[in-house]
Amino acid sequence: KLCGYLNKLGIKGPIKTWKSRWFFYDENKCRLLYYRTAQDINPLGSIDLSSASFDCKMENGEGVFEIRTPSRVFTLKAISKQAMMYWLQQLQMRRWEFCNTQSRFPVGSSQLVNEPLAGRTSRFICFCVLFCIYVDVVDSEDFLPLVKTPTEAVGLKAASLPAPQTSTALQNISLKHPWTEIQNTVYNICGSKQLWGNNGNVFSFDEFQEHPENVDEKQEAEEGTLEDGRMEPRLNWIRKARWMNSGFPGSEELSREKNSADKVSVLQQQILTLTEEVKSQKELVKLLHKALEAAQQEKRVSSMYLTAAEDKDRLELVRHKVRQIADLTSRLEALEQEKKELEQILTLRDSHIQELEEHVQLLMEKNHAKQKVIMALTEQMARELSDPLQEANTITVETLYKQQEEIEHLKDDIDAYKTQNQFLNSEIHQVTRLWTSVAENEKALLMKCACLQARNCQMESKYLTVLRKLQEALPGLPSSHAELVKNLIQEALQWDVKKEAEEGLNLNPVSEYDEYGFMTVPDYEIEDWKLLAKIQALEIKSNKLRSEEIVEKPLRDRWNSIGELSPSAELKSLIRSGIPVEHRQRVWRWMVSRHCSPVPGHYQQLLEQSRSTEHPACRQIELDLPRTLTSNKHFSSPTSQLIPKLRRVLLAFSWHNPAIGYCQGLNRLAAVALLVLEDEESAFWCLVYIVESLMPADYYSNTLITSQVDQRVFKDFLSEKLPRLMAHFEQYRIDVSLITFNWFLVAFVDSLVSDILLRVWDAFLYEGTKVIFRYALAIFKYNEEEILRIHDSVEIYQYLRFFTRMITDGRKLMNIAFNDLNPFPMKLLRNRRSMHREELEAELCELEQIKAAYVKERAEQGP
Repeated sequence: KLCGYLNKLGIKGPIKTWKSRWFFYDENKCRLLYYRTAQDINPLGSIDLSSASFDCKMENGEGVFEIRTPSRVFTLKAISKQAMMYWLQQLQMRRWEFCNTQSRFPVGSSQLVNEPLAGRTSRFICFCVLFCIYVDVVDSEDFLPLVKTPTEAVGLKAASLPAPQTSTALQNISLKHPWTEIQNTVYNICGSKQLWGNNGNVFSFDEFQEHPENVDEKQEAEEGTLEDGRMEPRLNWIRKARWMNSGFPGSEELSREKNSADKVSVLQQQILTLTEEVKSQKELVKLLHKALEAAQQEKRVSSMYLTAAEDKDRLELVRHKVRQIADLTSRLEALEQEKKELEQILTLRDSHIQELEEHVQLLMEKNHAKQKVIMALTEQMARELSDPLQEANTITVETLYKQQEEIEHLKDDIDAYKTQNQFLNSEIHQVTRLWTSVAENEKALLMKCACLQARNCQMESKYLTVLRKLQEALPGLPSSHAELVKNLIQEALQWDVKKEAEEGLNLNPVSEYDEYGFMTVPDYEIEDWKLLAKIQALEIKSNKLRSEEIVEKPLRDRWNSIGELSPSAELKSLIRSGIPVEHRQRVWRWMVSRHCSPVPGHYQQLLEQSRSTEHPACRQIELDLPRTLTSNKHFSSPTSQLIPKLRRVLLAFSWHNPAIGYCQGLNRLAAVALLVLEDEESAFWCLVYIVESLMPADYYSNTLITSQVDQRVFKDFLSEKLPRLMAHFEQYRIDVSLITFNWFLVAFVDSLVSDILLRVWDAFLYEGTKVIFRYALAIFKYNEEEILRIHDSVEIYQYLRFFTRMITDGRKLMNIAFNDLNPFPMKLLRNRRSMHREELEAELCELEQIKAAYVKERAEQGP
């Protein structure tokens, strides 16, 4: 049987609610009956499927489908998509079977002639609908597979399951069919037992019997009604026994069940019924126990009264009884008062029920009036269809003609849209070509503008260089010429890079600070060096304009294509060319972690130790903090945010490496690591990596012996790679170690401009101290010709103090360091270091001996 619970959409004015209904398909009439529950006897309504169509739209929600009849549209909802497809497929098949059965018994011609006009009209419409349905069913068989029966939601098994619960109890009640609801309710209360006794199904009953079948049973029921109500349990037992014998399916009925699941559901129903019966019997036993206790108490009192020896005892018992009677009398009065109050409440409720009944009556009258209106409209519709066959043909012809016109219009619209589409495609193609051409022209113009700006910067730099030369020669110029030179210098000093950038096209502006907070244009205090600052600014701008598109952009693209880092020749070449800002922090962390594995929690322990115990180097660290990277905005002020981080890093390192503790120069190394890595623990491990892995041992010890050895090694390399320059230094007795010692100790910090400095550090962290030798030699090679033109030792020292700051072309310096100075084997560097270390240690030992002999001689001479 096709039956099961579905949700039906009920519409009452503007309110729409889903109500759970039990649907049952009547095969004889091809109607889908629906009830409030599976146990109801009278249906709330029906849906005629013989001339209905089915529809399901995905936008309505999952499980929602529609049954469209000529008079109404029913919206139903299944519990799942599978259940919905099963219902639709089964309804289609049942509709087709019914219509196919009806078509086997055609109506005679005489009957059709004598049939009323409205009846013939309905048969014609039904024939048209049947034809369409037949085509749909035949077509659907090709692509719609048979849906598996959802036994948990459809079939007789679903009738034994509880009905789906709604949000409120009244929401599922049909207000349109109050009489049917009352009948079903009465039946469920009084007649459901006999219904189960027949066949256990609400849809196969013959007659509802309200009286007992047996006269003897009726007599037994009458005998059970005694005045004190004590025979009521017996009556209940008789009724229960009769119901259990007739209501539950017996063994014969269970043997007829084909499906084991149906047997299980029937047995479960029996278990539930017996459980309820056991509960009621337990309550009855409790009441009998209370009555028995009261009777025993009465018996004990009577026995005490009879066995009393004296009148006093009996009198006391009588008084006790009187007190009990008075207590019971007061309780009886209280109960009577409560009864009166309950009667008043009952009266109020009766009046309220009467008002509700009147309201229901009013609703029923309104519903009756609406049904009359519907009937009148239906009759009017039937009258208007006086000649349905001819009118249907006329409507069909007109409809076909209109549809043909609409199809022609749609074809014209399609042709128009195709033409429009072709035109728009050609337009887009042409506009794209024009845009590409304009973009290429714009790029060429920008490149040309960049070249012109770079040339302009070079010309201005050369102009300022000429002014500086004239400034040096001012004492030998006439007064008028000297005044003119001073005016030109004053105008050049007043010129501002930023103002000119705002006035014209600025392709690559030079800001006051770079990405790490270093000043791009140095602020020299000496008046004569201010022209040098302007020249440096112009050189930086010119180099950036020339290298941005040609060098920097392809290099950045190569870095973006690198995923996981691993040592290789390509990576080495990229690092030598300089790491872009967006990749530098990641690459530095990788280089540090390769050679120095951070120990978790070690840095925090060192900080705790520095807080609890003051290190001897703490005072020197505090003195060096204000002198660290004064040209960087992150360290220029004592209140800068990185100052406390730098202090903690230096104190932690002093506890980590007690042999070194703290040495002047470590503050600058840690500051650069903080600027790039940002995290102070990462900066600490970077400092550990530089001091303990990259640099040789004793580089930052008290004697700085290895640092002195590197200066002697550098002089050897300078003599080999730049012999003319070294001879020039020897001629004027210039000791280059006075300049280069600090380069090696702090890896060029505060000596080179920030952009070149960080490129040096990129290669230094990857390759080691050999990079410092390469760049130190490259710096002298870069300015070799300028130094050779100076023939005064004082001027040479003065020039060497600031000449590293004048280097602005980092690409040129890199090519000199890694190309022009080759070969530069590491083995040669190690051999030179060991040789000079032995010589230096021998000299120091000799000095110690001389010092000891001198002290001994002074001690022997006495005061």
